[in-house]
Amino acid sequence: MDLVVDTLSHAYGNVTVLQDIDLTIPSGQIVCLVGPSGCGKSTLLRMIGGLERPTQGAVRLLGEPPRDSLNPLTFVFQHFALLPWRNVEDNIRLVLEDHRLPKAEVARIIDDVLARTRLTDFAKALPKQLSGGMKQRVAIARALAVRPACMLMDEPLSALDSQTRELLMEDLISLWTREPFTAVYVTHNLAEAVRLGHRVVVLSRRPGRVHDVVDIDIPLQDRHAGMPELEKTQAHLWELMRREAQVADMELIDG
Repeated sequence: MDLVVDTLSHAYGNVTVLQDIDLTIPSGQIVCLVGPSGCGKSTLLRMIGGLERPTQGAVRLLGEPPRDSLNPLTFVFQHFALLPWRNVEDNIRLVLEDHRLPKAEVARIIDDVLARTRLTDFAKALPKQLSGGMKQRVAIARALAVRPACMLMDEPLSALDSQTRELLMEDLISLWTREPFTAVYVTHNLAEAVRLGHRVVVLSRRPGRVHDVVDIDIPLQDRHAGMPELEKTQAHLWELMRREAQVADMELIDG
């Protein structure tokens, strides 16, 4: 199932934050959104996920979601959103409770996503017992449990230290390699974008427009930190947004 953003614009009062966004997220690809601070990356993600309605334009789903999909779209946020009184498996079970699945099927799904995210040994642990990286693994496992057609990921690694971020990037690549998924991934970190994105969409400063789209043809499983081809692409992305990032930074300071 492809996801299409069709001439989407949005304003808060007199302030236009997104303008004429045309974008396609192909099935089985990770598409990263980057751009200057305040360009509307997270706003666009909320529009795609239906949390906000655009002023103009539309988001369309083309084709059928996976046959076993429980939620076509699901979010992974920066701050985990785990219930502190529920253990790991019960935090995952939360998203399955309204689907009236047989208990055996719920157990099978939970066991599967725990194994895929390397959390099996931590099924009974409470969030307070987990590191930041482990908490985000739980959030990813919870998203995978509903077998979404597309995951909407809003800076999921930005709250983590650099070593943990590197480990989670490796985990996401491993997950995608074993079973490709579709994702829209918002990040301010260009190193993340070139490691994880099949395609990187560069938004302009406010009002956010599609400034450029950069395809990265290197297979995900072949990418690694310090790879010259990726560093070259990262430098190219920065050149695309350097000037507008400087202007956006001054606008935020002045504001």
